[in-house]
Amino acid sequence: MTEHTGSNLEPVCSSHVDRVTYIKCTRCDNPICTECMIPASVGFQCPTCVGNTRVPKVVTPVGGASVEKPYVTYALIAVNIVVFLLQFSIGIDESSREFGMWPAGIAIEGSYWSLMTSAFMHASPLHIAFNMYILYVMGATLERIFGRTRFIALYLLAALGGSVASYWFSDLRTVSVGASGAVFGLMGAFIVAGRRLRFDITQVLILLGINLAFGFIGEGVDWRAHLGGMAVGAIVAGIFVFAPRKHQTLIQGVGCAAVLIVLIVAVMARTTDIQNLLAPFVPGIAT
Repeated sequence: MTEHTGSNLEPVCSSHVDRVTYIKCTRCDNPICTECMIPASVGFQCPTCVGNTRVPKVVTPVGGASVEKPYVTYALIAVNIVVFLLQFSIGIDESSREFGMWPAGIAIEGSYWSLMTSAFMHASPLHIAFNMYILYVMGATLERIFGRTRFIALYLLAALGGSVASYWFSDLRTVSVGASGAVFGLMGAFIVAGRRLRFDITQVLILLGINLAFGFIGEGVDWRAHLGGMAVGAIVAGIFVFAPRKHQTLIQGVGCAAVLIVLIVAVMARTTDIQNLLAPFVPGIAT
């Protein structure tokens, strides 16, 4: 769940030049940050194009409560940093072995919680720096598009999806840590939302392509978690943006619940598979 690349050609908000953004005003095509984004009938517009008057929007384009500041994104970044500092104080290797995602350990010891704890841990300062940067850039925008509750659901399901993919396809002896599954899920979600809400996704496609490629050629990179998180993030975003307005919230909730159930079933199926595989070598293992 590790990757360390980024883009050197990132656009910045036309009003706040210190803020990287991948959203453009649908009227003037200028880049706009989350503070400047004003929901329109199609995509988002900048304050200038709507007459410098911010008209409060009660709901987001997908039915969530609108937000001015991406506090959930900030909170997730803070949690990841605090966890990494705790890892550093304990020892990166020791904490990773104890709380990381270890397929054989899950099947033998029943440590299913590690599917989530591993998604808040990191292997190095560079690892967490990259993931938190992507979380900051992608998360702030998606939280404004989806609203806080839907954004939390997206992030956690993508994180779990990345861990489940790693659980299924990684070496049984490998310990995986990192928020990469979640942040790749955010990139997948951004692309789906961009296609539906008609905002520019070119830069994100480039960023995603670079990091997917690095995941396949870099050593010690859990590309399985990247693909799993990206797939789940795209699916959840699709549920949000394509849900019909009638019973929109109900359909979105049921859709997210269905994704969670599928992931749980996948975990239990993989556990049975591993237990059957290890039964001849591990006395007393439950099958």
